[in-house]
Amino acid sequence: MVSLRKPVIVRKFTREWVAGYAAGGFGQEAAHLEILDQSGKVLTIGWESVKWVCFVRDFPAGEQGNPERLLQKRFTVRPRTAGLWLRMTLTDGEELEGLAANDRSLVEGAGLLLTPPDTRSNTQKIYVPRQSIQTLEVVALIGAAGKRKGIAARRAETQAALFPETTDTP
Repeated sequence: MVSLRKPVIVRKFTREWVAGYAAGGFGQEAAHLEILDQSGKVLTIGWESVKWVCFVRDFPAGEQGNPERLLQKRFTVRPRTAGLWLRMTLTDGEELEGLAANDRSLVEGAGLLLTPPDTRSNTQKIYVPRQSIQTLEVVALIGAAGKRKGIAARRAETQAALFPETTDTP
């Protein structure tokens, strides 16, 4: 059974952070973010103070400086996963890259859900509210490999033969 609350670390612009559990569909229409912290209290955080929300595998054990363990914020090589490679500058000047789904969530909704450059780190996904994005740049569109093969196969089927087969034998 899938849990209704996901472990998250909320990073604020003041460099403070909060670890807790957030509901699965947060951020779409809510005026603020509700987090159930580790002690069982419900915290309400305004979106204007949220820098990003990191969906994590586990909570930090003694790491106060970088609880998300988000060491790479830029891709070192071209990603292999299909999606839209985005580079953004946040309102505090920090740059962040990620891979987003190529769908309507890019133009609709209250924020962007990104896959970070290092998927082996503690952070699995990053939700960036639109208020915290200063500039957004599309670096590349990375397509699915299966679609390319399908197009090539269709072109091969529709191409006319140069030397038609004949049944006449001399």
